[in-house]
Amino acid sequence: PGMKVVVAAGVFATTLWNLRCFLNPSEVSREAPKHTEPLVVLVWEWPSKQVPNISGDVCHELYGISGCRLTTEQQFLSQADVVVFPHARLQSGRDRLPKERPPGQNWVWVSLESPSNTKALARWNQTFNWVMTYRRDSDIFIPYGKLVPNRSATVNIPVKTNLVSWVISNYRRTQKRAEVYKNLSRYLHVNIYGKANKKPLCKDCLLPTTSKSKFYLAFENSIHQDYITEKLWRNSLMAGTVPVVLGPPRANYEQFVPADSFIHVDDFGSLAELATFLKTMNSSRYQQFFAWQKRYSVKLYDDWRERICTICTAYPSLPRGHVYPNLESWFNT
Repeated sequence: PGMKVVVAAGVFATTLWNLRCFLNPSEVSREAPKHTEPLVVLVWEWPSKQVPNISGDVCHELYGISGCRLTTEQQFLSQADVVVFPHARLQSGRDRLPKERPPGQNWVWVSLESPSNTKALARWNQTFNWVMTYRRDSDIFIPYGKLVPNRSATVNIPVKTNLVSWVISNYRRTQKRAEVYKNLSRYLHVNIYGKANKKPLCKDCLLPTTSKSKFYLAFENSIHQDYITEKLWRNSLMAGTVPVVLGPPRANYEQFVPADSFIHVDDFGSLAELATFLKTMNSSRYQQFFAWQKRYSVKLYDDWRERICTICTAYPSLPRGHVYPNLESWFNT
């Protein structure tokens, strides 16, 4: 039995060594390493149902982020520098969490949902060091998308066959977006797709479908600061249609995208006025909404590997020794 323990410990140590230094040439040769050992980020439970391949130096290979190792192997808890806890996986409560935290280890709470769709936060007081959300004031900011500078200076507006479309999977009459749609649809026809209308779109059908509309209803499921999701980035801007947004105030959107790239529901005194504006817009006015394409292109963040690798980029400048005393009050502010 003693022999088995030694062998198991040896395998564990070797695996950990490989995880940490990946036979980094500077570790193997006698040169001083450029920086200390790679940061080990343990994802306690992967945020999505499908766990992608995170073996090897995935952060460097996919995103050019070096010195970062991801693992989901919970036996590496004592060696992890950072442990990531996605909120969607915390629902079963504290009993599934590690019983103790090694000194110097930092715990990160992760959520891409809005406060309206985030339950049971009260039990997580005094638990997490850092927060990682779509909010710009998070310790680690993970937006749904962003505009990146692009020198191509070309504008591409797909051929349009209809006026307005909307993809909606969860339709609840109590939501503001349901009320706005209902009133707007009195003045113009909206092509509706998605589970809510029993017209689900396959993953590769979404953009070709929404791109045929001149306008897209980028209506968020709840209204919160910085809560601007793939409805804007993917379904409209990337598709080459003009977003009509319902979400935080216009000024908040303008912190993410140019003021002339979208139409805000709040820009109009009534939905009748909005409908008239959309129906009577001439071609040259319409094209002005695409001026952003001369300088930018859309980058989507839709791979959890990339989001989690960004922890390593942010790590050197993150606050040390800080714990969120009341996560719920921070998130609901």
